[in-house]
Amino acid sequence: MAGWRRAVDLAMSGEEIAQLTSVSHSRTERASRVERARMLLAYRETPSFVAVAQRLAAHHQTVQRCVERALAYGPLAALDDRPRPGKEPTITPEAKAWLVSLACDKAKDHGYPHELWTGRLLARHAREHGPVAGHECLVRLVQGTVSKLLGQEEIKPHKVRYYMERRDAEFEQKMAEVLCVYREVQVLKKTVRSNKPNKPVAIVSCDEKPGIQAIATTAPDLPPRPRIHATFARDHEYKRHGTLSLLAGIDLLTGKVHALVRDRHRSREFIEFLKLLDAAYPARTAIKLILDNHSAHISRETRAWLATRPAGRFDFTFTPTHGSWLNLIEGFFSKFARSVLRHIRVASKHELKQRIMHGIEDVNRHPVVHTWSYKLPEAA
Repeated sequence: MAGWRRAVDLAMSGEEIAQLTSVSHSRTERASRVERARMLLAYRETPSFVAVAQRLAAHHQTVQRCVERALAYGPLAALDDRPRPGKEPTITPEAKAWLVSLACDKAKDHGYPHELWTGRLLARHAREHGPVAGHECLVRLVQGTVSKLLGQEEIKPHKVRYYMERRDAEFEQKMAEVLCVYREVQVLKKTVRSNKPNKPVAIVSCDEKPGIQAIATTAPDLPPRPRIHATFARDHEYKRHGTLSLLAGIDLLTGKVHALVRDRHRSREFIEFLKLLDAAYPARTAIKLILDNHSAHISRETRAWLATRPAGRFDFTFTPTHGSWLNLIEGFFSKFARSVLRHIRVASKHELKQRIMHGIEDVNRHPVVHTWSYKLPEAA
């Protein structure tokens, strides 16, 4: 006749009890760990395998094994399964290295029409060419195993992450020039607050936002209905009326936005924008522009028009190639696109132009002075 199961003493420190309590209340831990933590805490209160099993709707032998593991390895170590020997791996380390090296190549380099590998294509290539390379263990390789092996090395050969190659040898120098202009903005703001007289100057960050689409709906939008439809409903079909370009500049001292909307953004449109700025500021004010190297900004027509203006009236500071993120106006364009232009539908290009200019007027009613801070101390 089997003897009675005797309760055993399970000693736990205060820190271990606190960690077990935290695990037992967790909603992100594995269910097995949560259940074992509850068993150990319940056994600490009631040292009976049967009583704990009835309380937690488990088998008493499960509770007994959990407590015995806690006695042998410690309460926290008892929450996890003990390591098992498992099956010997059939894919050798050399074969894994060969497969990983293969995944780091492009599929087209191995004679396939695909640009990049797919899991199925890589598995098929490994089955066909692995034994020839001396890896017989790959003869039955499947797609799931390929994904597992590449996941262990954190390789995703089926994806592309884009980067920007630095193509401007004078990038650092041009960036420093732009940052110096932003530093000048800070100095001018302090001068205005202190009421000190200074030379009149306006600093404008400007750029173009081309390709704003004039899109019309082919059916009326349906409004939201409480507890029925939470959002506006719009028909999938639409009609194109063309595109417009927004030429805009934001005064970094006042926050005012100067804007022009035209069908294109050639040199003549840029000169028209410069005339708009020329008329907006007093004749004695020096206008400093931060802009990119668009062809319209450095064309022969633009240089010829600038030559007709008084010396020192316009001063251009160009951002480096692929450095448009240094231009503050890009932040304004992003905000304008997300607020005014998002989901916009119009009946014509003329209506789109009116809506854009109305949006600019709304911005200028409550102007926001933009401030640049990234790497600005380096420009000191």
